[in-house]
Amino acid sequence: MMITVRRYAHNDEATLSRVYLDDEEFCYGLEDQPQEEKVMHETRIPAGTYDIKLRDEGGMTKKYAERYDFHEGMLHVQNVPGFEWIYIHTGNTDDHTSGCLLVGHTRNEDTFTIGNSRAAYSDLYQAVVEAAREEDLQIEYIDEDEAYYDG
Repeated sequence: MMITVRRYAHNDEATLSRVYLDDEEFCYGLEDQPQEEKVMHETRIPAGTYDIKLRDEGGMTKKYAERYDFHEGMLHVQNVPGFEWIYIHTGNTDDHTSGCLLVGHTRNEDTFTIGNSRAAYSDLYQAVVEAAREEDLQIEYIDEDEAYYDG
């Protein structure tokens, strides 16, 4: 199973994307901005294809298990060069991510924010958890936002 993140716009704080599940548009995404040199907690991960596995330990796992009764572990993006602990999770602004992908059902291109994040996360998680459990889940990040977006 494949999650595809098509990055379509960024400003100096954040990146907006459309998130697809097996080629069907599913929700929106929000990440940090691109930067030539990585700045911790302020840079999106490099474009590419990565495996996703479930991580069933740590503080976020505990927090999400309390929030969602179906939660089996965080969707953990594997082997990202120069990054650790990259997850898919909830949030609405670039302040809620440290290189991770936030998901939402709505987006605001003026403020570079997303909304209805908990519902989008719940929907995405339940659609992919079996594939993640079977270690048959990947995510592909595609940069289509070459031109700087002033918003």
